Amino acid sequence: MSVSFKPNGKGLQRIARATYCSWKGLSTAFQQEAAFRQELLLAAIFFPFSFVLAQSVLHWAGLITTLLVVLIVELLNSAIEALTDRVSTEQHPLSGQAKDMGSAAGSIVVSCSCRCGLGSVNYCVFLDDMMNATMAL
Repeated sequence: MSVSFKPNGKGLQRIARATYCSWKGLSTAFQQEAAFRQELLLAAIFFPFSFVLAQSVLHWAGLITTLLVVLIVELLNSAIEALTDRVSTEQHPLSGQAKDMGSAAGSIVVSCSCRCGLGSVNYCVFLDDMMNATMAL
């Protein structure tokens, strides 16, 4: 019979420890990662607009999800960079590739989030124009 070592415990102790580790990770990202702080600020700015732009609760959830995905990908990118630097701070092609791919993932998700937001603005404006044109008839 094999014995497995669970450093974070079991049951409620594991949940409490995981919550503490998550909080530590968020705190570290906020303190040490300028990109995370910038994206968090943008999410805080755009959050109120989501209530105005959303046409339904599902639409609102989608807008908020895009903001959260940007933060999640930035956390993962920062983790990749930290781990790469932990392994070695020397210049190495594979280290560069790992960091570049993490950065690319961040760029793609920011682009998608912007498209969702702009698409929602366009939809609201277009819907308003259509409603006004219909009322004029």
